[in-house]
Amino acid sequence: MTTIGIIGLGSFGLRVLYQLAEMDVSVIVLDKDHDKVEKVKALSKDAYITDAINEETLRRVIPEDVDAVVVDLGNEMEASILVTNKLHKMGIKTIVVKATSDDHGEILRIVGATHVIFPDLDAAINITPLLTTAAMLSHNQLSKTFALAEVMVIKNLEEKNLAECGLRQKFNLNLIAIRMNSEEEYQLVSGTKLVLKEGMHLLVAGDNNAIRAYVSIAESEQKTIAHKKEPKKTLFKRLISRG
Repeated sequence: MTTIGIIGLGSFGLRVLYQLAEMDVSVIVLDKDHDKVEKVKALSKDAYITDAINEETLRRVIPEDVDAVVVDLGNEMEASILVTNKLHKMGIKTIVVKATSDDHGEILRIVGATHVIFPDLDAAINITPLLTTAAMLSHNQLSKTFALAEVMVIKNLEEKNLAECGLRQKFNLNLIAIRMNSEEEYQLVSGTKLVLKEGMHLLVAGDNNAIRAYVSIAESEQKTIAHKKEPKKTLFKRLISRG
């Protein structure tokens, strides 16, 4: 069974714990806050109330063959750096650490972190594309240039199957999954016989430029539809005023 250690129950550490609790994973939790540990100990195999900076404690509670360790010590930058370095010296292969700044992240990598997480920055990166357009339903930036996005089917692709629409050839996008609305679960796409329907949500993967180009087409369609509807509303108001 996979064993994961979580050192520090900050907001990021807690979210990881809640996600792991739904999987077949053995979790070891360590935090110096008694109340935090008491609240989540039922979700873990072992829970310890202690200071993680103590190297003897780390070696006692974190097995050397642990699959990964997540470190979230809140704003305690120095403590997170020391703990990361101790885990690295113990030979832990995967060390995921929450950072509070670029400088903090750079130091964490130097002392042994294999993955540095910037929760606030990641949230900002993923939310800003949604603020600038209504044509994108969700967005997840996977790297500096590559992302996953949920978009609507544009008019030109409606009633065409995947072989006909050329989503990959014309738009440089790979279709991963579909759903008809935000309440449904995604259905993975296989083969080329799937027919794209009006109102269908597409989960696509591609570089940022390809996604922006597709979304710009969807935006233009939305503006055209809104423009066509506007004169009817104006005429209706005029008729009411005359009556």
